[in-house]
Order: sequence, then C-alpha cells, then structure tokens
Amino acid sequence: MITSHAVRAAVHDSFDRVVNDLTELVAIPSVSAAGHDPAQVSRSAEHVAALLRDAGLEARVASVQGPNGPGRPAVLAHGDGPTGSPRVLLYAHHDVQPVGDPDKWRQADPFVAERRGDRLFGRGTADDGAGVISLVHALRLAAELNGGQLPCSVTVFIEGEEEVGSPSFETFLETYREQLDADVIVVADSSNWRVGVPALTTSLRGVVQVDVRLEVLDHALHSGQYGGPVIDAVTAMCRLVATLHDERGDVAVDGLVSHPAAAPGYPDYPESDFRNDAGVLDGVELVGTGDLTARLWTKPALSVIGMDVTPLRVAGNVLAPSCTARLSLRIAPGQDPAGALASLEAHLEAHTPFGAKLTVCAGELGPAFDGTAQTPAGRAAHWALTEAFGTEAVNIGQGGSIPFIATLKETFPQAQVLVTGIEDPDTRAHSEDESMHLGDLERIVAAEVLLLARLGGAVAD
Repeated sequence: MITSHAVRAAVHDSFDRVVNDLTELVAIPSVSAAGHDPAQVSRSAEHVAALLRDAGLEARVASVQGPNGPGRPAVLAHGDGPTGSPRVLLYAHHDVQPVGDPDKWRQADPFVAERRGDRLFGRGTADDGAGVISLVHALRLAAELNGGQLPCSVTVFIEGEEEVGSPSFETFLETYREQLDADVIVVADSSNWRVGVPALTTSLRGVVQVDVRLEVLDHALHSGQYGGPVIDAVTAMCRLVATLHDERGDVAVDGLVSHPAAAPGYPDYPESDFRNDAGVLDGVELVGTGDLTARLWTKPALSVIGMDVTPLRVAGNVLAPSCTARLSLRIAPGQDPAGALASLEAHLEAHTPFGAKLTVCAGELGPAFDGTAQTPAGRAAHWALTEAFGTEAVNIGQGGSIPFIATLKETFPQAQVLVTGIEDPDTRAHSEDESMHLGDLERIVAAEVLLLARLGGAVAD
C-alpha cells in the first residue's frame, strides 16, 4: 500500500528531474495561434509522447480533421491498472500562448526558463507545462510506489490546441471515444486558491463573444463641416456600450442568469487581497453588487475586449462612418449560451442610438460548468490535495471558461469530472512574466499520485 509519507518523500527526492523536464518543455515554443510555426507544436507533441513512454505508458501522437482543416497534434497514452480498477482520464494541453510584448519580460527569451527565488519563469511554465509535467511524473511515481503497476487504469489526453479554442476537440472525442471513456476525468488546467492552499474548481463561467458593428455614414466626413447633426460611429458605439451596465456596474442585460451570493463552501475573498492580486490602482473602485466571489464566479460579466477605431497617429478631423467592438460576455453556471446570445442581441437592438445600422456577428459560444455536487472522486481529490499540501483544500469557482469540460460531461455522462489547480494568483498566465511556484509544483505532483492511489484503493490512510 502507498502511504502519504512515501509519496511526499519520493516526489521530493526526484524533484530536480521534474523541474528539468519542465524547463525542457518550456524550451519548445509550441504556440498554437495562427501565424506561428506549426512544426513547433508537432515537436512539442512528440516530446510529450516520449516523456510519457519514459514514464511507462504506451503513447502516440494523434490528430483529427477539424472544421477548418487538420487539428493540431495531441498525445494519447495509456497504462493498465489492476483488473476491475477505475478508469481515469487525465487531461492537460501542451500548446501555449504567444509571448506578448517581449520587452515586458524580465528574461531575454521567454522560452528559456529562468528560476528566480521560489518560481520558474517562462512561457508555459504554468499554463499548461506544469500540468503536463505533473501528470508525467505522477504516473511515473504512482507505478514505482505500487510495485511497478499503476493503481488504476489511466488514459492521458494532452491536447495541442486549447489556447486557440479547441476547434477539433469534439471530433477528437468522437474519433477516440472508446479509448477516452472513463469513470473519472481529471482536468489539470485551473488554479489553486493561494500559494500553499490547494483547490478544486467546482464552477466555471461560460462565454459568449460577439462583434458589434455600427454604421452611421457611407463615407467619412469633415468633423467641423458636418459635426453636430451627425454623430460619429465611435461615439455611437460608446453610448451603446454604456448601456450594458447599470449605475452600480452590474450587467444590465435582461434574461441573464445571476447568482449574487457565493456558493456554500467557497472561501472568503477580502477586497484588499483581490485588489492586490488583480493590480487594481489606488482610488479605482470595484463595481457590481453581491459577494465578491459571486461577482467573479457566478454572476455575468461583460467586457469590451477590442475595438476598431482610428489610431491617434493617423487621426484626422473626420467623423468615423463605422465602428466595430468585440464584446466578451461571461455567463453564470445555469445559463444557456444560445439564450444568453439572444438576450444580448435583443439588448443591443433595443439600445442602438440614433437609428445607427447595427450588425451583430456571433463568435465563440462556450457553456458554463457546475461541479458543485459531492462525488466520491471529489472527496478523494480533497483528501489527496490536503495530504499533499498539508493545508485543507477548498472549493473555488473560476471566472474564466473552459468550454470543453461541458463537452466532456456530455460525451461521458457517467464520468465524475474534477478540475484541479496548477496556477496561483501570481502566475500571470497568458501575460508577460508567466511563472510557476516550484513549491506548489512539488505538492501538486504528490497530490496527483495520492489521488490515483486513492481511486485505485492502493493507499494506506
């Protein structure tokens, strides 16, 4: 039987190897976004497959035909546990975000991992290189500590296009449905509550993205000669966007689901901690009503994430004839994305100023996730996290979206889905100076070993 002490000791003794493998993975610039070298994503997939083979699993690179062409390469691996043991599907992704502004990184090359204090910096150190590497070493150690065999049957799915919206995900699931079918699904791509405080993510907001275009003229006009009776399209857009929130800052779109109270068991989030974590400037007020965690996790949020306007360097004295804004609406658990889109479109149509011509083009529609129900796998995960971290695990929500989790639940309705944490409030995933706290990485590997052992009945309490 595997003991918590043995697991923690084994992870600690081999942790230099864990960090080295993460450093080598970060060195592969596996950016899946258009305009970047797709060969690096293929290289990353082959590298991960080799790591899983070295951990004792059968592994191969696989891809499917997506809706807009071939999907980016993923990795499929499998290891058998004892006959009749639970089937566990472990998910992470090996693709990463672009580096952003290189001048905002403290290191010369974001793909050369750099250790500073307790953190390892570099693109993909946390999202989701740490997820990949933690699974690799958890599987290696689980087998070593269990007499050479995994305590339960495990399939590993390491995706290669999560950072671009997983366009071929559904096709991949259908193609490899039999191999991926599981009793428990563990998604290693979320966040912990704090450094040293582990968490299970039990709710995720969904997402509705639209491009909104307003047209007021058939060509640009001199702002002095025609300004007054004619309003420019940018000002019209500003007036329209301003209707999306009420005077308190809550989303003012009728028909959206909202849960203003925090879910039972969610931790308290002091405003001072949130302001520090988010980098809110002194004097800037927080908006909205209800519990702070509810505003983050279980109420809708609506943001302008892009707008086509004339840059200052080329601005002239003209009235813009058209303007397009991209809106990102995060929807609460229990909200249907199609219904949220219809409500948003109705609001925009009802509040379009001065008869401007409105065009709404829908983009991503991603469902929310509600995993608040107690399950045996959830209890096992809480135990494993608490044992590994030495601190009681908590349940949290996430304001961001992982739409494919809903797809997993639809495809494998009998499976218990767990969303586990890799990141922390200082990780800066998707931003410059992304990093992973190495103390947490060590504890995460231990937690994953303990979870597999607990699920397989191979752990001694």
